[in-house]
Amino acid sequence: MGDNDEYNSRKSLLNRNKNKFNRSVSHAYDELHSFRRYLRLMCVDQSNVWTACLSWSMFFVFTLVVPAISHFVLACSSCDSKHERPYETVVQLSLSGVATLSFVCLSRFVRKYGLRRFLFFDKLCDESETVRKGYTDRLNSSLKIVSCFVGPCFIAECAYKIWWYASGASQIPFLGNVVLSDTVACIMELCSWLYRTTVIFLVCVLFRLICHLQILRLQDFALVFQVDSDVETILSEHLRIRRHLRIISHRYRAFVLLALILVTGSQFSSLLSTTKTGAVVDIYRAGELALCSITLLAGVLIILRSATKITHKAQAVTSLAAKWHICSTLDTFEHNDGETPTTSSGPVVPTVGIDGNTTDEEDELDNTKLIPAYAYSTISFQKRQALVTYFENNRAGITVYGFTLDRTTLHSIFGVELALVLWLLGKTVGIS
Repeated sequence: MGDNDEYNSRKSLLNRNKNKFNRSVSHAYDELHSFRRYLRLMCVDQSNVWTACLSWSMFFVFTLVVPAISHFVLACSSCDSKHERPYETVVQLSLSGVATLSFVCLSRFVRKYGLRRFLFFDKLCDESETVRKGYTDRLNSSLKIVSCFVGPCFIAECAYKIWWYASGASQIPFLGNVVLSDTVACIMELCSWLYRTTVIFLVCVLFRLICHLQILRLQDFALVFQVDSDVETILSEHLRIRRHLRIISHRYRAFVLLALILVTGSQFSSLLSTTKTGAVVDIYRAGELALCSITLLAGVLIILRSATKITHKAQAVTSLAAKWHICSTLDTFEHNDGETPTTSSGPVVPTVGIDGNTTDEEDELDNTKLIPAYAYSTISFQKRQALVTYFENNRAGITVYGFTLDRTTLHSIFGVELALVLWLLGKTVGIS
């Protein structure tokens, strides 16, 4: 009888651990309903077999087939100087390469984790009302952010393509009619551009959305230093935040690294093509190349800015904890000194501006305000010191294969990129 009970308990434990990694099930009209509809509209929804087949079919058509036809079939070798496309290879390879990376990563994320689990909506039940409301509002505005980036680029691309075809650049009547052929080719190229840029910005904005959730949690976590909290609660909450940051880093590290490599290679190819001997650069020939570069750089900047911002917020908690510790220590000494009168509300908050508020340049976590010292009555000096030591030796943030994406890392990346640019210019235009 005892063996059967032990066997049943082990079986129950294994089933519970197995179900722990299953995809989260969500109903049709949850907070992600509009977002799922947007994914279906963009043909990137892979919730079932049919939508997955449609998604991959659209991916192959607009990311691989149409750019290949545009480059090999619609090449206008007999066009005048304004209608030549000498940088078409760099443009098509750059957009298709980054779009392929974005689509494959997005498909893997949604297929493996499910949309709710991937966007951490299954963890919102453990958060405060402020965090839940702020994250839901940011989700609703994420699609607008995608449109704000895609819209101007697409309008500029439409203007260029319509001018290119309307001015008689292409004379390939593959449908039997020149006007109809140009119209179909123009529409297919515009759809391909729209699809690729939307997929690129969608993955970048989703990363920005997930990082914003952790920023909201850190801002909510900072409030524990202004109330009578215990060290165990603070430590457990910070460990939970660090765990989620590690999860985000692990999921996105390959995408961030490969996107940075692809975009860097694209920019160096563009620089090499435009600075070589005999290259002619004007808005007619290089306008599409400039638009492609702006698109890819904007996507990379979204990722790097989101990662460095959350790393900065996470590291600001260390100085906040140190400030909390010193305020509590000073107030404890004053409280134990019979000659110095003190108040129970803690130190007086210094005036920062005319109205006592923080300035725009001041961080909301690491500012000049002192923290009310509630801790001296409940937390010993040794516990506070141990907590500060823990924060100093366990800095949280977004990492890429062990390298923390903070401002120091960005400065290093910028230095390496600048050195490569100067070396390339030295080989092409003779800068020494």
